[in-house]
Amino acid sequence: MAPTFAAARQLLEQAVAERAFPAAVVEVGTAHQLLWRQALGQLSFEPAAPPTREDTYFDLASLTKVLATTPLVMRIAERGGLGLDDAVAMHLPFWRDNHPGPPVSIRDLLAHCSGLPAHLPLYREHAGRIAFEQAICSTSLDYEPRSKSIYSDLGFMLLGFILEDIAPLPVQFDTLMQQMGGIQDLQFHPPKSWRMRMAPTRRDAWRGRLLIGEVDDDNAWALGGAAGHAGLFGTAQAVGECARHLLQILEGRQGAFQEQTLRTFVTRRTDVPGSSRALGWDTMLPTSSCGTRLSPLAFGHVGFTGTSLWIDPEAAIYVVLLTNRVHPTPDNDAIRKVRPALHDAVMDELGRN
Repeated sequence: MAPTFAAARQLLEQAVAERAFPAAVVEVGTAHQLLWRQALGQLSFEPAAPPTREDTYFDLASLTKVLATTPLVMRIAERGGLGLDDAVAMHLPFWRDNHPGPPVSIRDLLAHCSGLPAHLPLYREHAGRIAFEQAICSTSLDYEPRSKSIYSDLGFMLLGFILEDIAPLPVQFDTLMQQMGGIQDLQFHPPKSWRMRMAPTRRDAWRGRLLIGEVDDDNAWALGGAAGHAGLFGTAQAVGECARHLLQILEGRQGAFQEQTLRTFVTRRTDVPGSSRALGWDTMLPTSSCGTRLSPLAFGHVGFTGTSLWIDPEAAIYVVLLTNRVHPTPDNDAIRKVRPALHDAVMDELGRN
């Protein structure tokens, strides 16, 4: 019997009714086929707001880290242009390793164990790469590198700067999408033609406007809209195509990366105490956003605006959830309960078929 995902659908319908988010698109698939895609809600809470469509565009926020920055690092590392154990100072001269022990490496930035703090509102006083790079590189570390893991946008900003020394991020990303089978509807700097199908994010006091088709993250905005930690926009279908490509590589098919490279990046680091982080990706914990039913091999990521992608190579399943839960204010965190419940409902349904 084909899965209907009735329980998962009801869960999301209830979340919309309870105003966890105004708009949502969910997609579930295998390495080779779509199982379920559905749009729910309206683009905003306004009574006359347009209904969400399956091809609605969302600000993907930190999914940028795993859909753009991480795979771009993978490509360059495979070609010998970057070493995972290269010291950050080899690529960013402003960086100083003023701490005992080995220097902070590219691998450490990817695994969020560099010692950098989680976040700084750099946009308030800085704009552009040079100012941001100098500010981040001169920031005192919060902890000894590799002693633990603290999720940090700052480290991924630095990875974005390193990539930009090769070519602009949007240019590299567009090339990557072609190498992944010509994936459309996933890009930095969304065109004006997307605006009518764009889910708005928050009313930003700093910029003084409702953000529609404009990167929600203020630091990414101050960096021109395309950064290593945020800036991608896209549809659930496009994110799903990326997930299928990765699953197929893990099955041994040829793709944009070598299978062993991908396995290295999605395997949890065991030398960082208490960390669930792989390289770029997070990995399955029963207490995380992926719920309790995915296998220990599952890897994924979430985005501040209300987005998530989880991929389980053991079950050969992926789950995409795109919402604009930050509209009109990011104070609403009801999605924290919705995400794990959704993944559990999806896996329960598949386990019955």
